[in-house]
Amino acid sequence: MIYELNEPSEAAPLFAGWQDLDVGVIACLEKVMGKIYATAPERPESAIAVIGDFVFCAGKPDLELLRSKPDRWMLVVPQDKAWAKLIEDNFPAGKRIRYAIRKDTKFDREKLEAMVKALPDGYTLRKIDSELYDVCLKDENFDDCVRIFESKERYLELGRGFVVLKDGKIVSAASSYSRFRNGIDIEIGTLKAERRKGIASAVAAKLILACLDEGLYPAWDAANRMSVRLAKKLGYKYSHEYVCYGVD
Repeated sequence: MIYELNEPSEAAPLFAGWQDLDVGVIACLEKVMGKIYATAPERPESAIAVIGDFVFCAGKPDLELLRSKPDRWMLVVPQDKAWAKLIEDNFPAGKRIRYAIRKDTKFDREKLEAMVKALPDGYTLRKIDSELYDVCLKDENFDDCVRIFESKERYLELGRGFVVLKDGKIVSAASSYSRFRNGIDIEIGTLKAERRKGIASAVAAKLILACLDEGLYPAWDAANRMSVRLAKKLGYKYSHEYVCYGVD
């Protein structure tokens, strides 16, 4: 039997020791957002953390538990090779590589402020408010910046984000994919035609500075090497690559 944990902390020992644990898992364990499912309501042997499009697997590999994930495409992250084998043996999974970024960055505020000031003429920065939330949600290029929050009200309470506008239209955005108690997980996107202009650097730097002003940590996890390069430019330090699977 599979249980949704009312006390997610019961599963915390299973995720302990995970190198640079994704803050999405922390959000689930802290009951800020996301859910933890497990094989027992107390002291489970296996658990998965489900948040947005991600599933993080921990403990003893369990097929029934993994099959309890939402019935749609998800990015499944195995804790170890045993979980990876379970996924590969039982699902038509597309293997891919992501890149973990260290979560102990000491940011250079002057450098970040310079990036914000370097935003090219013709572009403007705006905080994501009620109006821009709706615009992002309806735009497939930027919906990931807001959509996994339960509602607009929830985003405006817990989420943090900025967009870059050109001629009144969003061309780049940096926002909280998820929120944990002491920080956010940054989601960033820029229209292809607007890349290599310093726009992504500016909007990301603006969000990082806003987080620092609030005492929040702006965590970063990279889907590709381009994201790693941007992270390094902003002052982050690379940790390691890891395997995950696209599972329907």
